[in-house]
Amino acid sequence: MFVTLERLINLDEGYKRAFAVSGKQLLLIVDQGQHLLFENRCPHQGAPLHDGTLANGMLRCRRHGIEFDVHSGRPRLGQCGVLFRWPVVYEGDRLGIDL
Repeated sequence: MFVTLERLINLDEGYKRAFAVSGKQLLLIVDQGQHLLFENRCPHQGAPLHDGTLANGMLRCRRHGIEFDVHSGRPRLGQCGVLFRWPVVYEGDRLGIDL
């Protein structure tokens, strides 16, 4: 079942927004023209990532300052696990997730 998250026309560089879908907390990011969808949770201690900063392909967790490469999901300094990434699905002019 396709669930729409956003219209493609709204997805500009630097876009970052949290969504709750069927009990899942998701974070949609646009970096270097790529649409990236992650679990909105730091693997270190579960802090939400939507209030972190996104710059130069790195997402910084606000709670402990851990930085993640948004293209690989790996932490910059190896302090914890990798970000869980969801596949993005496109339907017409919309981006979403297939549940």
